[in-house]
Amino acid sequence: MWVVDLDLGQLRALAAVVDAGTLEAGARQLHVTTSAVSQRLRALEQATGRVLLVRSRPVRPTSSGEEVLRLARQVSLLVADAAAALGQDTGDGAAGAGPARPPVLPLAVNADSLATWVLPALAHLAGPEAEVCLDLRREDQAHTARLLRDGTVVGAITADAVAVPGCSVRPLGAMRYLAVATPEVAGRWSDDRGSAPVVVFDRDDDLQDAWLAARAAAGERLDPPRHHVPASVDFSEAVRLGWGWALLPQAHAAADLEAGRLVLLDEAPVDVPLFWQQWKLRSPALDAVAAALASAARTALVQPPSP
Repeated sequence: MWVVDLDLGQLRALAAVVDAGTLEAGARQLHVTTSAVSQRLRALEQATGRVLLVRSRPVRPTSSGEEVLRLARQVSLLVADAAAALGQDTGDGAAGAGPARPPVLPLAVNADSLATWVLPALAHLAGPEAEVCLDLRREDQAHTARLLRDGTVVGAITADAVAVPGCSVRPLGAMRYLAVATPEVAGRWSDDRGSAPVVVFDRDDDLQDAWLAARAAAGERLDPPRHHVPASVDFSEAVRLGWGWALLPQAHAAADLEAGRLVLLDEAPVDVPLFWQQWKLRSPALDAVAAALASAARTALVQPPSP
């Protein structure tokens, strides 16, 4: 039986190039020459017998490359954990003398969680006595699981309750959203909500469309004018400025509702369940992140009633 013998430096080169987008940028990240990175990648492709990268700009892994990329991140995390336990630095090769560097954890987080509760939850891990270095990738909660599948991240806050192969899943609670607008917007379109302009986060944001569809007449398709504002704080500000209506996280809308700057379009909230998925990998750093998120979610998110 043929056994693939993979080199740690080659695996690191693959991860660095995918993260940086080009061979040149990956080489700078590793503090080696572009030629050295190219040689490592060729050797890795020869060892696996597969093409691992599409040499586009940015480069992207092939389906085989995604499998090896997952392995590269798993090995990198395990090496970093071991080096930290030994008080050594992983550097670009084997662990050697020097101060231990915290492991780098690429994580996928939806924008509203990032803007409300995730940063405070992880502050004690990422502060002056950093236990981990966090590489946060902002992505819609309906799409974060894809980043787990392709090896881009090692953990994700996702709306997907079904575990990605090779991952564990745990419920966090639900992000509560409220349909709101300024009193002027709500009054002007009170009799025709389907024509009122709507603010959406980006092309992946279907929360507002789902809310409209649930209130449309049978067979009716509503397609209101829409503004795209792809930043959580600016998204909320656009609604406050009267660009249109939207579903805002309760944490962002509460003060404006109390002050009368915004009004509810519907008394019923929309709760979006969130889950934490991570690779099935015994890593103290990854487990610490999971524990911190689960602890914060118990108060930041809506929890199901006790049985």
